[in-house]
Amino acid sequence: MTLRTVFADPMVRMLVAAILFAAIVPATGSARSVAQAVANAAIFILFLLNGMRIARRDIAAGIANWRFLLPLVLWVFGAMALIGAALAALGQIWLAPSVSLGFLYLGTLPSTVQSATSYTSLARGNVALSVVGAALLNILGVFVTVPIFLALGGSGSGAVGMDVIGKIMLLLILPFAIGQALQGFTGAFIAAHKPKIAWIDRIAIAAAIYVAFSGAVEQGIWTRVDGLDWLVIAALVAAFLVAGNLGAWLAGSALRLERPDRTAFLFAGAQKSAAVGAPLATILFPPEEAGFIVIALLLYHFFQLVVAAPIANRLAQHPPADDAGCSAPTTTG
Repeated sequence: MTLRTVFADPMVRMLVAAILFAAIVPATGSARSVAQAVANAAIFILFLLNGMRIARRDIAAGIANWRFLLPLVLWVFGAMALIGAALAALGQIWLAPSVSLGFLYLGTLPSTVQSATSYTSLARGNVALSVVGAALLNILGVFVTVPIFLALGGSGSGAVGMDVIGKIMLLLILPFAIGQALQGFTGAFIAAHKPKIAWIDRIAIAAAIYVAFSGAVEQGIWTRVDGLDWLVIAALVAAFLVAGNLGAWLAGSALRLERPDRTAFLFAGAQKSAAVGAPLATILFPPEEAGFIVIALLLYHFFQLVVAAPIANRLAQHPPADDAGCSAPTTTG
């Protein structure tokens, strides 16, 4: 996949635009409060729409398929979180504490629904299972990401108090619950306006990134994170991506999942969600720290788009009969 193909993704363009805008015109002083209020409103709308979109019957079906769902939850919030913790510890040798802590934060996040589903479809996997699995991971992520992050030693200056818990309840859980309650009345509207709603998602995520990076710019991110630091971050993110994809593929084999289900496990298990991670970071951490925390997440999001399509194409070229061993998908050939 070329960079041109990656930047064809509207979400990537929005993230880059948010970072550039924060670099040129950061929200500081009184403007920060206004930008944070706008971002909070956008986050509320984002999770309200998520509640409207994820069908209750799909949630029930996913819970019933415990043979797929339980190992997926353990992989995403257990194994991936531990990998993130190990990389965070390794990163402390070279990187600023808030930057290295971003790897632990990254490891505790759920997968991204849209990408996981799209690449599962491209690879001829079980799309329905991918949708349900990724959606349920996102629901769980709202509740478990912060406790797991704290349990593995994450805190920084963004220690969780009642104010943070209140924000999580108000901006993430409450709107999702309202969306679920309104689902019967809004289903047709959501289906009819799906492309426009997708842009609302992107704008909400970009707003959260803008606020986070504005704080980092104010703290001198371009001088505090030098060229060598960026190379180290990129290397650690690449290692995380390899571990995520290889581990998810081998876990699916160990579980003896059918090829379509194993493919769904791969993409739901290896992807990480900026849609949850960016808004949650602006709630969990102060702006001057959040921008450093999300560096690993944003690079992972970019890298996963680079490698996911070749992996999906590779899997689509090989029928299930060829999948006799436990070899991991590759991006070559």
